[in-house]
Amino acid sequence: MTHKSGFVNIVGNPNVGKSTLMNLFVGERISIATFKSQTTRHRIMGIVNLPDYQIVFSDTPGVVKPNYKLQESMRQFSNSALTDVDVLLYVTDAIENEEKNSDFIDAVNKLKGVPKLVLINKIDLIDQKKLNELVGIWEKLIPGCEIYPVSAKLKFNVDNVMKRIQQLLPDSPPYFDKDQLTDKPMRFFVSEIIREKILLYYDKEIPYCVEVVVDEYKDSPEIVRIQATINVDHESQKGIIIGKGGYALKKVSSEARKSLEKFLDKKVFIRIFVAVDKDWRNSTRKLTNFGYNQ
Repeated sequence: MTHKSGFVNIVGNPNVGKSTLMNLFVGERISIATFKSQTTRHRIMGIVNLPDYQIVFSDTPGVVKPNYKLQESMRQFSNSALTDVDVLLYVTDAIENEEKNSDFIDAVNKLKGVPKLVLINKIDLIDQKKLNELVGIWEKLIPGCEIYPVSAKLKFNVDNVMKRIQQLLPDSPPYFDKDQLTDKPMRFFVSEIIREKILLYYDKEIPYCVEVVVDEYKDSPEIVRIQATINVDHESQKGIIIGKGGYALKKVSSEARKSLEKFLDKKVFIRIFVAVDKDWRNSTRKLTNFGYNQ
């Protein structure tokens, strides 16, 4: 039997459900998914393996007009998804402005010879008339695309998209070992789970001013010992992250430990510190150290 393999890249604006869909396709919790925009900062691979095919999904940051160097790096990850791609999934939703970041849609349309599937997510929020209108809009915005109404929340029509992706894969041997799930190391997922808790438990700009670094990861048969640092932009943010009497940081640590124990299927001991790394979001050197610059 012929083996098929391909790179399937997921792009779109922030907060349309790209990470949730990625996790559904892969069947594992690869990307953090919250109700807040700009949750994903990196390009993250999730690999689906069966005997006769391998699908290499890539979740990418939501397309933004950059205001600082971190967002410039995030935009580069989004742009890079338009190269080395066998099937492109453009994710929109039932409530976003279709003209948002139209320059990126122009770049999508310049991509020739690549099947483009437009997934209209969150259709559980609209009626059939509105859905028909959206289908007509996207047929004009991305000519020649295939359109799939989906609901990541209800897992509606996701299986049909997956079947179509399998049909579109080119004949190829696998690109990765068949037991590999992602291209990221364990430390990356630890830092992402901690950052997820920050996104959930802090308001306004605070979650977007932090970067989590795993300083120590020691795995033993009985327990995983982790030490991590939450880096913030300014001294005032450090106080907010820690909270009165250390309560806020203790909550983040406790919730991260619970999620990590579930993720790793092992007991976890975690210590989290907070450090000020002034204006790291605008430092090329620091962003490179944090793994943002390609």
